[in-house]
Amino acid sequence: MDKLTKSPRLNYLLGQMGIFTLYDVINHLPRRYEDFSYTEEKDLKDKQKVVLFGKVISIPKIIKAKGVTVSTFDFMSQNRRYYKVVFFNQPYLNNMVKIDGEYSIIGTFNLKRNEIDGQKILKGEVPNEERLKPVYSLPKEFQNYLFAKLALKALNELQGKIYPLVPYDYINKYHLVNKEVALNWAHHPHSYQEIQQALRHLKYEEALLFSLKNQLIRESNKSLSKIRKEPIDIDICQPFLDSLPYKLTEDQLTASKEIIEDMNQNGLMYRLLQGDVGTGKTLVCFVAMYANHLRGDQAALMAPTDALARQHYANALKLFKDTKLKIALLLGSTPASEKKQIKDDLREGYIDIIIGTHTLFSKDVQYSSLGLVVIDEQHRFGVNQRIALANKGEHADLLMMSATPIPRSLALTLYGDLDISTLYTFPSTKRDVKTMIFKSDNERIFKAVDYALSNDKQVYVIAPLIDFSEDGRFSVEQLYAKYAFRYRAAVGLLHGKMKQEEKEQVLDKFYKGEIKILVSTQVVEVGIDVKNANTMIIYDATHFGLASLHQLRGRIGRDGSKSFCILVTNEEDADKLDILTRSEDGFAIAEEDMKQRGPGELTGLKQSGIPDFAFLNIIDDYKIFVVARDDAKEIIKNKEDKKYQWLIKYAISLINQEDIKKA
Repeated sequence: MDKLTKSPRLNYLLGQMGIFTLYDVINHLPRRYEDFSYTEEKDLKDKQKVVLFGKVISIPKIIKAKGVTVSTFDFMSQNRRYYKVVFFNQPYLNNMVKIDGEYSIIGTFNLKRNEIDGQKILKGEVPNEERLKPVYSLPKEFQNYLFAKLALKALNELQGKIYPLVPYDYINKYHLVNKEVALNWAHHPHSYQEIQQALRHLKYEEALLFSLKNQLIRESNKSLSKIRKEPIDIDICQPFLDSLPYKLTEDQLTASKEIIEDMNQNGLMYRLLQGDVGTGKTLVCFVAMYANHLRGDQAALMAPTDALARQHYANALKLFKDTKLKIALLLGSTPASEKKQIKDDLREGYIDIIIGTHTLFSKDVQYSSLGLVVIDEQHRFGVNQRIALANKGEHADLLMMSATPIPRSLALTLYGDLDISTLYTFPSTKRDVKTMIFKSDNERIFKAVDYALSNDKQVYVIAPLIDFSEDGRFSVEQLYAKYAFRYRAAVGLLHGKMKQEEKEQVLDKFYKGEIKILVSTQVVEVGIDVKNANTMIIYDATHFGLASLHQLRGRIGRDGSKSFCILVTNEEDADKLDILTRSEDGFAIAEEDMKQRGPGELTGLKQSGIPDFAFLNIIDDYKIFVVARDDAKEIIKNKEDKKYQWLIKYAISLINQEDIKKA
């Protein structure tokens, strides 16, 4: 493969962004556009952004004071209005700007002083075709103009080789410009109308492909049937429900009934159970497993990490202690002799519930009668991985769980391949978590830790990175050193690069209370349940999505005691975190998270379970999703039509590629 640029460093940065081909380049759209259209000068408002063309009418002056360089000159616009122009820390302007020279000034207008706070100055007039400049999401050291040049080069080299994925009858139906024009207008627009028309095509194409993949998966699922089972009577589950240490909420009862009704159907159950942190999804899945046991079948619960699998195993042992169910834990780290015995018992039908990680669908793991598969944090497993496990039970029922709740209408569109049950209400133990935003040098951070320790409580400290970074973000190693120095032996370290055995030892000590402060990366986001932890400090909080921050916050206050979540940031755009200080509603937070995520952003939503789109904004473009979903259903109905077959084959190939990435 040819290199995209002559610079090895830039090629490396492009690779880090997932850009390896010219097609990848043109599909990385601008996240916004700088508008250099000239400003109407009538009735200028204070602090208004202005773009003016005119002439410099005084010799620039340079003033140096207290480490700041100020450049000033007088400027007359083409409408013969006079302004004082001020630039800070741009001393080179003294050589660039000449008296009587014509320039374009971009800046902010100060009404009181009739002054322009200059941000940029360009020689001459900005040509009409260059007044909308694309701004891309890029690594800090990749300059914007270099990527703009690369995009233009890619479009030129691919001229005549960019083919539409959207069938022509839909292009005509919605009056879409063709794809090559759309990409040219997106990267090099002459007007906002061109940007709008370009995005109409690209957003619809992405939504159609996404919806088509969902419909293909759903059709595949519904075509599977399971061996006819004896129907499960929900009333027979009642004695078990009555024996539970807590009463199910109305939502939990409704979800349990929906799941059991699905399990009684001939077709394969393919259901998503979603709910906010702490709404009791795990308890519902255990009820489903008990119902599955009543029909004489085995159940498997698959978690994305060893720690979460161990926690589910411990909870299952407690919950089923008064029943005859036999429960086992199978992990990659399970000793060989124990592993062999578990596999033998599974094959012979001596185990009723098996809990583990991806090991559960290894080739050498066989089941006597697998009837139900539960997958926690379902987004971390590919479609084919999920089906592979279900197929071990002659098409067992599938129940998937997600802790990133989104509004039902949106969920039906995003998860078109699934039926959905949602938990809205919380069990009786009310969480009391106060969330605050501090700068990193605020002494109240350590006071909060001191307060927690003095009350024999435990603390999470979260960092966005493992290793040191030159961009100034905190790393887990750096924070561990800082907290270990201050608090000595009470501090533990946890991150993804540690050996499995080391991670398990640290978590075990934290569970037992031997470690008081756990300094960790985002690996604790899901499933870690230490009820004694009541304080969490998240550094560089603006580098996490809102949904992820809410998930992390869900690790504390689980015993109902007063708890504190401190979001640490030195960024100026901390306002986007405010919703977390006002709300505990996971649905509202997830929706706000989706609003904040513009197309083309480097940080995606994969870890929160929400799909990551290149062009679409899930909230703003909801209507496009709905239209595309209906069109995808129509295409599936007419899939024998030759004009759709190539598109369907392409969608299937994307499903398989995604599964390979997740495997």
